[in-house]
Amino acid sequence: MKKTLLLILFSIIVFSCSKEKKAEIDNPNKGEITIEVDESFKSVTEALTERYMALNPLTKINLVIKKEDLALLDFFERKIRVVVLSRELSAKEKEMFDKKIDLPWQPAKFAADAVLFVVPKDSPLESISMQQIYSELQSDKKRIIFDGTNSSNLNFVAQKFNKKPSELKFSIISGNENVAEQLKNYPGKIGVISYNTISRPFGKEAQKLREEVKILKIIKDNKTYEASISNLKEMTYPFTRVLYFLTNEGYYGLGNGFIRFSCTQLGQIVVEKEGLQPYNIYKREVQMR
Repeated sequence: MKKTLLLILFSIIVFSCSKEKKAEIDNPNKGEITIEVDESFKSVTEALTERYMALNPLTKINLVIKKEDLALLDFFERKIRVVVLSRELSAKEKEMFDKKIDLPWQPAKFAADAVLFVVPKDSPLESISMQQIYSELQSDKKRIIFDGTNSSNLNFVAQKFNKKPSELKFSIISGNENVAEQLKNYPGKIGVISYNTISRPFGKEAQKLREEVKILKIIKDNKTYEASISNLKEMTYPFTRVLYFLTNEGYYGLGNGFIRFSCTQLGQIVVEKEGLQPYNIYKREVQMR
């Protein structure tokens, strides 16, 4: 009996020490984690991590740029604790989430981004319809250029047309910025990039890229939509997408602390300064009586 009590007491002490150690090295204000993000929304995630670390000097968030599908695989294998996504998970992926993560499905939405179809500035093309995009993606001419396979842009467009990426025909130039910069070398081609690649209002690289391309308006059901902040806010631009975090962190550590920051007012102000539509911030009207 005495040995049993001692064993229980020892287990409690070990558990408490382990818990204290975890809390000591990893909490919202102290510790180190890795986040993986597709290059398409690198800019906004980078801005959020930099701001968070500035407010919490004892934290270190390593931002790794990786194609969306590959980042999701690392997330399931628990190589990382936080991943940024834009597309809906398939039924098989949600099943894998339930099996491997064993946490409630709680995507933390933080920004509205968009997929853009762009051409060189001197192109006579001003708009393209959803049907034309779909036809191009079935054509052997491969006039539409994506930033790579397993990427968020390709995944999202394929999902929009209820297709698998492997069922589409397209060309590749690696990287959103490279697509924008090199498009002028491929007459008649249409590039696909993320809105976040060029959305930072005062970023020098974003300004330079905006000068390189013309954003095509999208025609859907006989209506024409621009990729504007107001259309992203109303979700009327056909290729609007919502960026969200997933975490496999089962306690309130650095991962959850960063996600909470990104979804509350300070983080949403960062999203707005990035030129994206914040998901959780609303203008407040005060009436004086």
